[in-house]
Amino acid sequence: MSIFEALMLICFGLSWPMNIWKSWTTRSAAGKSLSFLLIIEVGYICGMLNKVLVRFDWVFFLYVLNFLMVGTDVVLYFRNKRLDRLRAEQEG
Repeated sequence: MSIFEALMLICFGLSWPMNIWKSWTTRSAAGKSLSFLLIIEVGYICGMLNKVLVRFDWVFFLYVLNFLMVGTDVVLYFRNKRLDRLRAEQEG
C-alpha cells in the first residue's frame, strides 16, 4: 500500500462533495464538462482494476468512494442539463 496514493485519493475525495453540492444547488450544468467527469471515472476504474488484479488493499475502497461521488456528479449533470433546457424553453 502506498500512503501517497491514499493521500492523493483522500485529497481528491474531499473535493467531490463540494462539487456535488455546487451541482445540486446551482441547478445548472453551465461550466461542467461531461467528458472531464467521464475521464475521471475511467481513471478511477483503472485504479480499482489495478487494486484487484495487482495488489488488493484498503485503498481500493477510496477508489470506489471517489468513483461513486463522481458518478453522483454525472447524474446531477444530466439533471441540470435538462433543467437548463427547460429554462431556455420557458424563456423563449
